[in-house]
Amino acid sequence: MKTFIPADYKATRSLRETEEAIRDIRDIFQIELAEKLNLLRVTAPLFVKKSSGFNDNLNGVERPVAFETKEEPDEDLQIVHSLAKWKRFALKRYGFKMGEGLFTNMNAIRRDEDTDNLHSIYVDQWDWEKIIAKEDRTTEFLKKTVKDIYSAMKITGKKVAKKYGDIFEFPEDIYFVTSEELEARWPELTAKEREDKICEEYKAVFVMHIGGKLPLTGEPHDLRAPDYDDWKLNGDLLFWNPVLKCAFEVSSMGIRVDEEALKRQLTLTDTLDRLELPFHKMLMDGELPYTIGGGIGQSRFCMLLLKKAHIGEVQVSVWPEKTIKECEAGGIHLL
Repeated sequence: MKTFIPADYKATRSLRETEEAIRDIRDIFQIELAEKLNLLRVTAPLFVKKSSGFNDNLNGVERPVAFETKEEPDEDLQIVHSLAKWKRFALKRYGFKMGEGLFTNMNAIRRDEDTDNLHSIYVDQWDWEKIIAKEDRTTEFLKKTVKDIYSAMKITGKKVAKKYGDIFEFPEDIYFVTSEELEARWPELTAKEREDKICEEYKAVFVMHIGGKLPLTGEPHDLRAPDYDDWKLNGDLLFWNPVLKCAFEVSSMGIRVDEEALKRQLTLTDTLDRLELPFHKMLMDGELPYTIGGGIGQSRFCMLLLKKAHIGEVQVSVWPEKTIKECEAGGIHLL
């Protein structure tokens, strides 16, 4: 998807009014999220040592921004892609107990991102993680957590609407579906086209089972790193975007791998060498808690609520000159 200007689109708020709304959305939502999931806000790293194994490998092909310091010139530091693995380690290190969790304001740089209305090389999200019991590693527990997050979103929407009027209206319920079910229903379509179809029908959808190969095509619904989410217990939270007329992902989350799932998924992806990294050794030795966690896009959430056509309307980033000119010509004002 390249930059798309919806017909007759016109920004309804000035740049300053937009910034004020962004502030309120973020302040309200993180309070609601923390209350629903029993989370404490903590500080988070912008970069980690490559040797730690903490950085999120995303789809396995994206290059992290890396540098070295004067004091340790032989140690590569990497700007994080996300904090999926660091959070699990932090829960143990900070002494969190069963049923407790943390969230952070995570900022990242994804240099290999193809930018468009939805994607930026700058990523800002609420990264969260919570300790659970081994017996909670179930689809039912995953769904309950998704519903709690969805409830926090709906409450935020209602509070913001009282002050700012015309914003996105959340459907009453969220629809759950697996990637296998989507493939069986629309085998002739791509994964993205299936998401468009199901979101247009149900408006708010959680697509489960992402990362493993599908039975008909032999391809995954979408790529996932093998060492944080359990591909049988994860998913993406999607909405039908009324401005762009497409499926719109706001959150990716899941129950994290245990020892068995980690080894299985590393075997499937031919990446068993990661078992030598410190994080993976701790996990296999049972030194890390069982957890559930994910990321919720801050700019994505603000973009959805404020009915913006481009993510650059709710975040400050760097865009190709062509994109800037296209947006200006279409009445889109980038921050």
